[in-house]
This record gives sequence, C-alpha cells and structure tokens, in this order.
Amino acid sequence: MGRARPAAANDGAPSERAADRSAPPDGQSLFREALTALAIFAVDPGIGLRLAARAGPVRQVVLDRVRAALPEGVSMRKIPAGMSQAALLGGLDLSASLQAGRPVLERGVLTAADGGIVIAAMAERMGEGCAGLLALALDRGTVPIEREGISAEAPARIGVLALDEGMEPDEAPPDALCERLGLWLSLDGADPRGTRDGDADLAAGSILAARSHLASVRPDETAIETICQAAMAFGIVSLRVPSLALRAACASAALAGRPVPAQGDLDAAIRLVLLPRAVTMPQMPGEETSQDEPGDQEDRAPPDDPPPPDPHTSENRDPAEIEPQEEIAVETMEASLPADLLAALAAMARPPLQRAGSGRRGAFAERARRGRVVGTRPGDPRRDRLDVVATLRAAAPWQNLRRMERAESLPGAASRPLEIRSADIRVRRHRGKSETATIFAVDASGSAALARLAEAKGAVERILADCYVRRDRVALVAFRGTRADILLTETKSLTRAKRSLAALPAGGGTPLASGILAALDLAAASAREGRTPLIALLTDGRANIALSGAAGRPKAMADACDAARAVRARGIAALVIDLSQRPSEQAREIAAALGGSYLALPRADSKAVSDAIAAAPRGLAQLPAGRP
Repeated sequence: MGRARPAAANDGAPSERAADRSAPPDGQSLFREALTALAIFAVDPGIGLRLAARAGPVRQVVLDRVRAALPEGVSMRKIPAGMSQAALLGGLDLSASLQAGRPVLERGVLTAADGGIVIAAMAERMGEGCAGLLALALDRGTVPIEREGISAEAPARIGVLALDEGMEPDEAPPDALCERLGLWLSLDGADPRGTRDGDADLAAGSILAARSHLASVRPDETAIETICQAAMAFGIVSLRVPSLALRAACASAALAGRPVPAQGDLDAAIRLVLLPRAVTMPQMPGEETSQDEPGDQEDRAPPDDPPPPDPHTSENRDPAEIEPQEEIAVETMEASLPADLLAALAAMARPPLQRAGSGRRGAFAERARRGRVVGTRPGDPRRDRLDVVATLRAAAPWQNLRRMERAESLPGAASRPLEIRSADIRVRRHRGKSETATIFAVDASGSAALARLAEAKGAVERILADCYVRRDRVALVAFRGTRADILLTETKSLTRAKRSLAALPAGGGTPLASGILAALDLAAASAREGRTPLIALLTDGRANIALSGAAGRPKAMADACDAARAVRARGIAALVIDLSQRPSEQAREIAAALGGSYLALPRADSKAVSDAIAAAPRGLAQLPAGRP
C-alpha cells in the first residue's frame, strides 16, 4: 500500500458520489478538501501528512497556510532527502568536546524539532535509514543516540509532512514512512482561487482551541465500528491505518468543538486516510448485476456440462510421452504489457546473500566511488576521500588518554594539539545507482510451443522495450530438448535481444532444471559485477528432462525444484509466468521453490493478456511465494 499514489478525495457526500461517480471534483473542491486535511494536521501533527505535489505555487500556498495555522512557538524544519543520520540524531559536538576534554552531546534535527513539524523534502528519494528514524520518532516520540561512545534517549515528538514529488509508480517515499503518515493528499488539479471558506478552521486561534479540546474527544463504539468496517471494505489490512483514521476523526471533531466524532468527521477521515489507500472498492447499493435478480435466475437455463477432456490431446498427455517435435518457428504475437511490470519486479529484488553482517547489495551499489554520500567508514584515504570532520569526531574522545600515554612514554616531549591514530581515519561512503540485469529464461519445449510461446515472446518483447528505456541489461536463456542454451549474454542492445528472441525455435523435451541453473549462472555473474539480477522464468512447469539428460517426470521435477531453491538461497528475485493453457500446479511449485511470484498467462487474446498482467505490478512484491 505504501507505493500507491495519494488520491484526490471528493468533497461531496457519499450518496452524491454514488449518484455520479464519473464527474470529477472541480479544482476548488479539491483545494477545500486540502484545507480540511491541513486543519486536521495542524490540530494533531502526529497523524502525519503525505502531500503529493510538484513544486509550484499551489503547493507553496498550502505550505504557507500550514505555517500560518500553527500556534506560536511551534516550529517547522525542512530536511533534505539526503540528510545523514548523524545530522538527524545528533551526536558528538566536536568543538565543544575538544574544549572540554570530554564528550559533549550535540542536538540533532529531530530533537531540535521536538514539539514541531518536520517537512521532508523530496521524500520519494529518502533512504530507508532516514525514513526509519522518522518512523521511530512518530511511534515513540523519542530517538536513541548511540554514537561515538554516547548512549542517550532524546525527545522527538514531531509531526511529519512528507513532500512526495514522484512522477512514476516506483517513485514514492519508503513504505515504513508512508504507513505512519495518516493523511494522504494529492494537489493534482487543485485550484486555490476563491477558496476562503476553509480558512476559518485554519485560523491560529481555532487551531489552538481545537488542540486544547482534543484531549477530551473520545470516539464511541459506533465511530470505531464505522472506521474498521470501512477499512475492511477498502481491503486495508494494516491495523495502524484505522487507528490513524480515528485520530483524524477526533481532530475534526475537536475543530467543531464536539466531544464525540460525528458522521461528518468520520466521512472526512475515510476520505483523507482510508480512500487513498483503497485496494478494493466496496459495491454501492443498487449496483448489483442483473445476474443476481431472482427472475433472471429462473429464466436462465443451466449451462451445459463441459465435454470431458480428450486424453489424446497434447495438453493432457504426459510430456515425456510426446515424441520430439519438429522445429516450430513461432511468430511473435502482440502482448500488451504495462511499462511498470519490470519496475515492480525490481522492487521485490533481494540482495545476494553474503557473509553474516555484510552490507546490502541490491538496487544501489554501496561501495561506489561516486554518488550520494551516505555515511563514513574506516578506510584508507589514499583510495577513498577523507572525511575530516568524522575523523576528528572519532579521535576526540581519546585525546586526554592519548596525551597521558604520550607523556608517560616520552617524558619531556611537547604535547600535540591533536593525537590522531590510523584507527581514527574515516572515509566517505558513497552509494551510486546500480544497474539492473534481467535474465529471461524461456521454455522453448514442445509443450510450451503448443501452448502460448507466441504470447510469451510478445510479453518478453514489451518488457525488453521497458528495459531499453530504463537502460537495463538483458540476457536470454532458452531451454529445450536436453539442454539449456545462452542465446544472449548481458547486453543493452534491444536489437540484438529482439533478433535472438524472434529466431527462437521450439520443440523437444523440457529440461527445466538446466534452464534455471543457466539463468542462475548469469545472475551470479551479474551480481559479482555490482548489478542487481532479476530472473523472469516463462514456462509451463512440466519438466520431463532431468539434469542428467534422462527422461522422466519425477526426477526432472525434483531437479527443477532443487535448482529453484538454489536461486532462492542466493537471494535473487524471480517471477514465474505460466505458459500453460490452464494454471499449472507444477509452475506454482517452481514459483514457491524460487521464493518468487507466480503469474498465469491467460487463455485469451492480447487484451486479456494485458488485463491479467496489469494487476501484477500492484501486488508483485506482496504476493506470497508461489501464489497467484
């Protein structure tokens, strides 16, 4: 849910929205809804606000009204997306520590903002570490400081206003932060002109009075039941979200001076907290289809029983019994895929497993020599850039002890202003964007060709085009007969990839284990080069050739599952696209062994293919392993 874009809510009543869902709200209605959200946030900043809007005059008007609404003494601090954890938490005050000869604590941004609001600029670019600290402050109201020999707990009772400027589906603030920001608001299409009727609630006096009244507002059982039922109807599974919605309803009631949230307060909370996160939409009264009418059920004749399957068709025969077929050149058919399928697959990538305690390696290269500075580490300044301030901070707590040691070992020697040792040296740690390598492992066996290898080729071509736009590398593995062949090593050339794909023939057995291991070899080599490997396996899952080259379903399936588990052990993301005429249990079993997601290619034309795969980006990372 964290990756969904905030929806612009409607200001109308539920009955009005049901009567005319097709009519979008006008810009002034959207801005009035924004004023409602701002007033709720100003009363209870701990609810949090995610504001989806590009920099511009409309967003600036919103920020100005938030500042004007806050009572005197409530601060607003803006933090950039790349702010270091040291700056957020605080730590050792270098100059004060050198003067005092003992560690002196310096307040961080979160502690300095205690009781105020933190504006997270470009939150879609925020790192997981920074988002985790903001989430911790929202949950506990304090932040721990465990740095440079200092152990302390500092107050950080803050509200967070995250400015989300992402344009693509995969450009969104980290999930840990999004889940803790109750109000989701989009300014797309909002027009602030002529909308002064909501300013009364945003007056500083009204906000101050509502804040003082907020502690006495208590939701009753009806309010709790309404919010929980609405969350269930929208398909929201997080327990934190209904709690934030109740807080929003209480803040709305406090603005009106009510002791208990009324229906209007609950409606506002549902629109601003629950609706933008909706996974499913509840069916409105009067929208039942005609098939639910009793009269229609009586008039409709029962469907004829489907004919029994023909045991002589290639689909129902054991692939091991099918004679190797002649080469089948299958023309690539059009399969319309959404452009963000590959981005969703990249989002679920896990870093390759290294030794215990080693750093992550996935979408970003942690040992990059260029890129954004994400911290420091001990190192050699001859190889990496020296961080002078971090080096002095590491050396500061030891100055008195080192002076004493120097005086004892070298009596009469002049003291030095600073005693720096090699263990104090700190170098900057950069994080650069890592390339992604997508390895397509395509089942070119006879059973796959008789099914939908043509649609599979079309799907791969569309994803290849997406790879070209993203400048990702691609590789192609085909398995058929008794072996797997690497048709294309990693390349950025779309022409080479399409040429190799178009010339792919089909026929013979299904050496699934060999295909998976060939893809694993390419993925491991890509990971060693610092890229993030992804495996897209297109197969019907009906393995009938073992690793030894012998025919036989049980041994072939066991080898395929073992190979899939080897991929999972390396932490490589994988997606299984089932090419069977009907969803195959064997393909699901392979997906479960891979620890990846399963997607059945539908038995329909290219539009149905598009409709089915269009659902994958929304749930790819959340699907349990091997489940459709």
